[in-house]
Amino acid sequence: MRLSRQRRMVLDLLWAEKSHLSARDIFEKLNDLGRNIGHTSVYQNLEALQSAGVIECLDRASGRLYGYRSDPHSHITCLDSGAIEDLDVALPAELLEQIERSTGYRIESYTLNLTGRRPSGSSSDQPVDLRG
Repeated sequence: MRLSRQRRMVLDLLWAEKSHLSARDIFEKLNDLGRNIGHTSVYQNLEALQSAGVIECLDRASGRLYGYRSDPHSHITCLDSGAIEDLDVALPAELLEQIERSTGYRIESYTLNLTGRRPSGSSSDQPVDLRG
């Protein structure tokens, strides 16, 4: 994949933000930064980067959100704010084996999508790593 100037702008923004953004958010943030890029270019470049496995795309009821990571990971979504955080979690081998026995599938990879609420007054800007 060729890394055009516009693709580089989109990637740089996603890497700097380290959050999940809509195409509209990306368009607005880039233009606020003085990067002249059109809506169509943003959409086309996001689709190309996602198709190439460089970034992730989350389909939500409110639309697609794009993230800076392409490695396997899970997500936790705040029910109050809608914020999505990356979550690195490893399920216990015993649980994976139990799932395999009960379904007949051999688990090769997995992602979890969790929802919840933070206790009031707490916050975090770092991905959570729960790998034992």
